[in-house]
Amino acid sequence: MSTTIATVDTPEPPATERVPPLRRLVRPGAALLSGALLFLSFPPRPLWWLAVPAFALLAWTLRGRRPRAAFGLGYLTGLGFLLPLLIWTGEEVGPVPWIALAAVEALFIAAAALGIAAVSRLPVWPVWAAAVWILGEAARARVPFGGFPWGKIAFGQADGVFLPLAAVGGTPVLGFAVVLCGFGLYETVRRAVAFRRTGELPRGPLAAALLTLFLPVTAALAALPLVDASAEDGTATVAAVQGNVPRLGLDFNAQRRAVLDNHAARTQELAADVRAGRVPKPDFVLWPENSSDLDPYRNPDARAVIDEAVRAIGVPTVVGAVLSPDTGKLRNTLIEWDPERGPVDTYDKRHVQPFGEYIPMRSVVRLFSSDVDRVRRDFGPGTEIGVFDLAGTKVGLVTCYEAAFDDMARDTVTEGAQLISVPSNNATFGRSEMTYQQLAMSRVRAVEHSRTVVVPVTSGVSAVITPDGRVVRKTEMFTPDVLVAEVPLRSSLTPATRLGVWPEIALLLIAAAGLGKAGADAVRARRAARPATGGPGADAEPRA
Repeated sequence: MSTTIATVDTPEPPATERVPPLRRLVRPGAALLSGALLFLSFPPRPLWWLAVPAFALLAWTLRGRRPRAAFGLGYLTGLGFLLPLLIWTGEEVGPVPWIALAAVEALFIAAAALGIAAVSRLPVWPVWAAAVWILGEAARARVPFGGFPWGKIAFGQADGVFLPLAAVGGTPVLGFAVVLCGFGLYETVRRAVAFRRTGELPRGPLAAALLTLFLPVTAALAALPLVDASAEDGTATVAAVQGNVPRLGLDFNAQRRAVLDNHAARTQELAADVRAGRVPKPDFVLWPENSSDLDPYRNPDARAVIDEAVRAIGVPTVVGAVLSPDTGKLRNTLIEWDPERGPVDTYDKRHVQPFGEYIPMRSVVRLFSSDVDRVRRDFGPGTEIGVFDLAGTKVGLVTCYEAAFDDMARDTVTEGAQLISVPSNNATFGRSEMTYQQLAMSRVRAVEHSRTVVVPVTSGVSAVITPDGRVVRKTEMFTPDVLVAEVPLRSSLTPATRLGVWPEIALLLIAAAGLGKAGADAVRARRAARPATGGPGADAEPRA
């Protein structure tokens, strides 16, 4: 195997060898292009398949590279991917936070690239390398400040053939399959090129390459029976209210009453349509996150507006509110509002957004951007899993940013949720791609846990997603609207839900084993090279 590899790989030239300037740009350019292809594979573009050639190109860029070169090339890939993907983070606060976030998150991709290069000489290396990529995603989803999973490869696959694998092992297995297929594509092409050059066709390595290319697709097809949108527990009629905001951007918070009035008015109109027989009466109504930034427990006027709207529709309604206690931190809360009894239950958002809902290291961050002071009072996280019983339907609550975290939706399902609601507020990010990226996450969660997912958003895109990941109802952006749909309810658990974090742990152990084997091989190779290159005394300490 080693002889065949040597004939097709292009080794890094010695430091003393002159390299034409344009040739030096080939691999960095390929690294940037691979990142750009990854970005293009994400919604709203239906180009999910671009992720496969993106990873094939990344494999060509990294295979056999030295650590420093691999880290730099990986960083370029990270920038090519994350800078355009996360541009919405600077929508209202300027480019500094956007560039800083992308620059920090790209470090995780650079570290993963270093590991991929390290394992790229091992037998069946695409398996080890794909696991190392998932290791990088796992780290990025947890640190710093609780992690930032945005941009997990799985979230770009809502329209792809690999999606059924979400029901097998969640986003880690789905992402692993995509990366493995891309690396397998490169290895298969590499073996074909080697055969044309040398006439040698090692059957074992070729079979392994083909297996890594086709096994992910085969596994996804085999997982199709897990994707089921049937109504195990009957159906429920749900309404999602999109009230819209007075104008785009952060300044809408200055018009909190107008936002509340918009959602109340749409609910009143829905009640009128129900009385007129134009739409069926919903079993319950879902308002979005921040639909009432006025604390209804402290503001009698806001409470009266909500109460009147809920009494008009006559069914339990979930209201997104900001609660402001006398002391302590703010709460991003969902309130179950009964038409007769008023507020009866609450869920506090558990995973609050750093630099959005709270500012870590505020004094340091202020040196770079005065916009941190727009968040005058930090939000605090809740601790309880959110499942409301709404007219006999158990609804799991996953507020906005929480949809990016694997455990947030899974916890609600294991606690009995038959349907998942992802109330969100995307008005701050204007008409950027953020809302479509987040909608894709909810589609993946629907398949992962085999649950209907309803996404009520203040300004759009609100949507109803069936358990097979299909969007059956959706709104336009910045348009007042109400979605009413009869949706299936389910209570069975997918393998992904039952296994929880274990598939990810298994992939991390594979990555650790590959990195350990590569490290041990490198140490042995250095020791074996000493007598041959140094002669007698080669083991002596080098001179200063």
